[in-house]
Amino acid sequence: MTGPTLVLDVETQRLAHEVGGWEHVDRLGLAAAVVLDVDSGVFHRFTEGESSHLVAQLQAAAHIIGYNLLRFDYAVLRPYGFEPGRLQPTRTTDLLEHLARALGFRVALDNVAGATLGVQKSADGLAAVAWYRQGEIAKVLDYCEEDVRITAQLWEHGRAKHQVAFRDRDFRLRTVPVSW
Repeated sequence: MTGPTLVLDVETQRLAHEVGGWEHVDRLGLAAAVVLDVDSGVFHRFTEGESSHLVAQLQAAAHIIGYNLLRFDYAVLRPYGFEPGRLQPTRTTDLLEHLARALGFRVALDNVAGATLGVQKSADGLAAVAWYRQGEIAKVLDYCEEDVRITAQLWEHGRAKHQVAFRDRDFRLRTVPVSW
């Protein structure tokens, strides 16, 4: 399939404990999403009211990259008409899933970004939900765009160097081979 390569991140309106736990990610509600078109370098920002445009862009993509796409972002977007099951498995690269398979455990984006790129996230999903509730959607979108930028840099680093780094529980720097 021809189409753009996109990097995706979403932020939600609610927290997992408010919807009955992580098995109900589809109930979290879309607060904001940001997509980076890798080829053009252009970021596209979406709020819940623009979800149909987001879904159309994702369905037209040749490749979607993200961190925790399969268990989180895709699940959040299902109630908005996104059908990840219709995508070919090769059209999605979930960096977290690759790392979890290699390591046997899940590692946070902030950990991998810090160890690999020397950058730290400015906030977390809890702050994004608080900003959303305070009506500060621009802050949510800025934070979401930062996560997309970091994810894109990790993906590019892994493609170029065939490895990324993380800090283990004892704060030792470790590397893990990747093939995305």
